[in-house]
Amino acid sequence: MTRRCFVVGSPIAHSRSPVIHRLFAEQCGLALEYHKREVQPGTLASFVRECRESGVTGLNVTLPLKEEAVALAGEIHPRAKVAGAANTLWFDASGVIHADNTDGTGLLRDLACHGVSIRGRSVLLIGAGGAARGVLPALLAESPSQVSLMNRTQARAEQLAATHALPVLTMNAEVSAAFDVVINSTSVGVGVDSALTLSPSLIDSHSRCYDLVYAREMTPFQRWAQANGVHNPLDGLGMLVEQAAEAFQIWHGRTVDTGPVIAFLRHRA
Repeated sequence: MTRRCFVVGSPIAHSRSPVIHRLFAEQCGLALEYHKREVQPGTLASFVRECRESGVTGLNVTLPLKEEAVALAGEIHPRAKVAGAANTLWFDASGVIHADNTDGTGLLRDLACHGVSIRGRSVLLIGAGGAARGVLPALLAESPSQVSLMNRTQARAEQLAATHALPVLTMNAEVSAAFDVVINSTSVGVGVDSALTLSPSLIDSHSRCYDLVYAREMTPFQRWAQANGVHNPLDGLGMLVEQAAEAFQIWHGRTVDTGPVIAFLRHRA
């Protein structure tokens, strides 16, 4: 029997999730149809209901629907509960909607692949939306020396920071010591926002910079990091594949090899 899954968000045309899950399915010999669907904020509930009624196995959820997704679930798994956001939905035999968040696991796995450790490091997380909420608990679980938040809407950053008792920096803040790791979780580079304005004092040549966004060209955040002395600023392609592998295992009970999939996407024209 062919299983059906979707990735939903807005915008969604750029998504590589269908290719990723097709490659996973080929590894496992699994019959799978995986499609992307543009879903506007406020309309996710009706599409999820349609999927449940038509026998869809699961949905991946991307910007800007992750917080909306968790509110639909009858069973919220711990990672999604702590994050207050979900990127993975599925249905059990009785029709209950389950929500989980694989973003944090995906990020840590990819950081480890690039030799980036969070333990004992100072971390700046830029953004306070669903993507930031998804990765923040996993970052904190790695025992960094410090995690600070920054967001264009100060009140939203303060709301997220209060949940974890973290400091908040203003967007134009200058700091006396550069951060060890700077992670951009905003949607800059997806095509819905303008570039960030950040102080060069946030980073130095020893900093590691990571953009949760992925693109064929360098993202604005990567270009800013490189222009200010950071060697090899990373994008989120590896995280995308790693979090997808976790969702694939949840839905289908299959473990996959992510390395060949990342390499295929990285070198694809």
